[in-house]
Amino acid sequence: MSGTLYLIPNTLGDGDADALDLVLPAPVRAKAAALHYYIGENAKTTRAFLKKVGTDRPIQDIEIRELNVNTPAGEINKLLEPLLAGTDAGLVSEAGCPAVADPGALLVRRAHERGVKVVPFVGPSSILLALMASGLNGQSFAFHGYLPVDATERAKRLRELEQQSRKAKQTQIFIETPYRNKPLLDTLLASCAPSTLVCVAVDLTLPTETIASRTVMDWKKAPALDLHKRPAIFLLLAV
Repeated sequence: MSGTLYLIPNTLGDGDADALDLVLPAPVRAKAAALHYYIGENAKTTRAFLKKVGTDRPIQDIEIRELNVNTPAGEINKLLEPLLAGTDAGLVSEAGCPAVADPGALLVRRAHERGVKVVPFVGPSSILLALMASGLNGQSFAFHGYLPVDATERAKRLRELEQQSRKAKQTQIFIETPYRNKPLLDTLLASCAPSTLVCVAVDLTLPTETIASRTVMDWKKAPALDLHKRPAIFLLLAV
């Protein structure tokens, strides 16, 4: 009988064990502490997560394997071998929920293909938290990940998303590398209609959390929001 693949959320930013208490229920922490096999994007940061969780055995005795954007597709099956042999495993992301905007999705797909039970656990998702706090349409929404880096292509893509939002009455959600947040917001405000609603959610669940939801017109009038090197989620709804 194969083991179970547990999908264990992480915090959305740096913090100690107390920060973990704020976003992970006690039963999730208890299961995370009991697992002896982990798959994460980076072994070092996975160990840091486990240190905050507080493990049932010394961390050096816990097997940790890496799964990230550089992992060859052919290696995914090897990550499943301990599970197929009966060992439970935890899949943890660098931040937030594993397998959502995260390379762990392919492992989860392969687990289903091989008959491995997959159990998702409750924890923070920056995408859903931003949507909840935005006041935009929570009945219909789409997440698009990263937009093009090239300024011209980025502006074109934003106009496409605005058109899609207007046609379907759908909230469009996207992210950017923290050091490119300001150029993205500048392009968004320059490309979209004055009445389009834009929400920017920064440092979610952290003491520095900032969430602002305004029309493009009002964003242009308001003082600039400090976005430099801060994890952010962007949402728009054309009305």
